[in-house]
Amino acid sequence: MSDSATEVTRTAPGALRCPVCPHACLLREGAATGICGARGLRDGEIVSLNYGQATALALDPIEKKPLARFHPGTTILSYGSYGCNLRCDFCQNADISTATASLHPALRPITPAELVAQACALKHEGNIGVALTYNEPLIAPEFLIDTARLAHASGLLCVAVTNGYVTETTWQRCLEHLDAANIDLKCFSESSYRDLGAPDGLAVVERSIQRAVSAGVHVEVTTLIVPGLSDDPEAFERELDWLATIDPEMPLHLSRFFPCYKRTDCAPTELSVLRDFERRACQKLSHVYLGNI
Repeated sequence: MSDSATEVTRTAPGALRCPVCPHACLLREGAATGICGARGLRDGEIVSLNYGQATALALDPIEKKPLARFHPGTTILSYGSYGCNLRCDFCQNADISTATASLHPALRPITPAELVAQACALKHEGNIGVALTYNEPLIAPEFLIDTARLAHASGLLCVAVTNGYVTETTWQRCLEHLDAANIDLKCFSESSYRDLGAPDGLAVVERSIQRAVSAGVHVEVTTLIVPGLSDDPEAFERELDWLATIDPEMPLHLSRFFPCYKRTDCAPTELSVLRDFERRACQKLSHVYLGNI
């Protein structure tokens, strides 16, 4: 594995606080993992338990990430593991985001070198690199950094699809190795983010978006329009105003919600709502895309 992507804080004998995300989980030697289900304390060090543990591997169109304005028309080798540090009851990948190593039957190990070798072998199919996606990639910054270094050395690009709920130190380290990121802006309300298990989540994700733009990383934002969470027009207008102050050229993806996970009794997002939000967004941003319609 790589050198640590973060700095840890020792709090008590046999315990360390994980520095990767704002939850700052207290990890004890050999005990249960943190909230993400993928980090633990082993032999005195905090380690990524899902390092190189693949649950999904596929060659996707870059637009599927979604990245609409980053090398459009190409493909990217997409890798996913397990675990997430949020608790969205509408998660579209709940089978892997909520899983642990002992619960997921499809795990197969792959090293960064093997992943990059597969990516290189797919160049003839238009592959431009590796995307860390499907589950939350920033809970394993070590794997992201190791993979990105090898990808860049092989003339490939590295992309992350993330919820952006990460500490400033971890994110800054990852940004040094990323070429593009799609960041979920799940809603524009701190109280709603708390419902997703992310205290101060809005402020943290705003900071992640700002830092990525400042670092020169290509950034696109996705908001899933979930009834009762992110479909309030006034909150959405505030989101648009904020995004426009960062960069009015930043692509925004508005995605339609369909019942899944713990929200199977909910109706899909009304198309009229999605179209209304598209109209509003186009008044303030230059590049707006609808998904899941």
